[in-house]
Amino acid sequence: MTELNQPDVTVLGAGIVGICSAISLAEQGLKVRLIDRDAPGQATSYGNAGIISPWSVVPQSMPGLWKKVPGWLIDPLGPVAIKPTYLPKVASWGLRFLAEGRQSRIQDISDAMDTLNRNSIELYRLHLAGTGHEDLLQDSYYVHAFRDKTAADLESVDYRMRRERGAPLERISGADLRDLEPALSHDFEAAILIKGQARAVSPGRIATVLADKLRRMGGDICTQTVQSICPAEGGGWRYVTASGTEWTPKLVLAMGVWSRELLKPLGVKIPMESERGYHVSFRNPGISLNHSIMDMDMKFVASSMEEGLRVAGTAEFAGLDQPANQKRVDGLVKLARALLPGLKADDSHTWVGQRPSLPDSLPCIGEVEGLPDLFAAFGHSHYGLMMAPKTGRLIADLVKGVPLNEDITPFRPRRYERITA
Repeated sequence: MTELNQPDVTVLGAGIVGICSAISLAEQGLKVRLIDRDAPGQATSYGNAGIISPWSVVPQSMPGLWKKVPGWLIDPLGPVAIKPTYLPKVASWGLRFLAEGRQSRIQDISDAMDTLNRNSIELYRLHLAGTGHEDLLQDSYYVHAFRDKTAADLESVDYRMRRERGAPLERISGADLRDLEPALSHDFEAAILIKGQARAVSPGRIATVLADKLRRMGGDICTQTVQSICPAEGGGWRYVTASGTEWTPKLVLAMGVWSRELLKPLGVKIPMESERGYHVSFRNPGISLNHSIMDMDMKFVASSMEEGLRVAGTAEFAGLDQPANQKRVDGLVKLARALLPGLKADDSHTWVGQRPSLPDSLPCIGEVEGLPDLFAAFGHSHYGLMMAPKTGRLIADLVKGVPLNEDITPFRPRRYERITA
């Protein structure tokens, strides 16, 4: 690498978090290099449900969740699955996850989620402004649909959490729901509308558009597989690819669950699990949805996108780089048919990706303790798309040395370790 092309900062991982981080760094006047083995935003970031929600402030683990997990695991259509041979490996993570759902923790976690999500729509619109693709983000409701009307309770703890942080909520009847979304099954008796939302009509194309913007800003995007990282003598960081060893003054690690593997040789232990998610896209569905729909009984989301109608959901713990579980795919198709009786399901496309999940529903953001100039930006679990713009802003300020207005202590990368001086 010649001095002329030497970046000020290198971002490893070109998912939506890495892309937003790179753009915010470039906006700070820094020369940025972005590296990934795949095309920008075409792995985990590509496959999500497309929801951009300022009101995603409810932790994954909540009080009483442990009572539901056994039923979910034995239900072949349930929202959670664990590969039997992987159970011993994920057990300790699962116990930590349930412990984070205790009453004394959930409000602090919710506040931290609010920090990352509250300006997500505004920040995305700023990133997309002037690209000619502003319509990739559209105003929307998030519709939580219930088959049992008594479960649609605005006073339940999760909706109180949203309302206390400013979410505009409305409960509607089954008849009003059918007026809003005629394609939905008549089995639904009520719904709660979360307003002030947006939805991405093509998450993958948003990533492509923003990567192109980064190039126009002078950013360098490289397709390489990063094999290892280590601190360099005299400062900065070295990273190894098939092309050799490169040096960078500052390094941002935004490689999702693969970040854990790069940190292990450095003695950093991140309790991050690969939580596999699936989606099925129906190219000619014969129906459309006006908003993003969550089936609250089966915990999956349906949304109309440019490519057709996408249903996304399920959490499967099976480890990295395992083949797709066809039973989970078939289950999603069956659930989609029940949600949308008029769905034409013959022409479909399947996707599987790896969500990087920590027990407390929060990512790792900030300089890694004990490793100067190495910055974490990973572990966003289900919230990567919506948390990416604010994560990028925080990373850019940290790298540049700009004082922060927010408390990022909850995102401390080594918060699960006991660090001794």
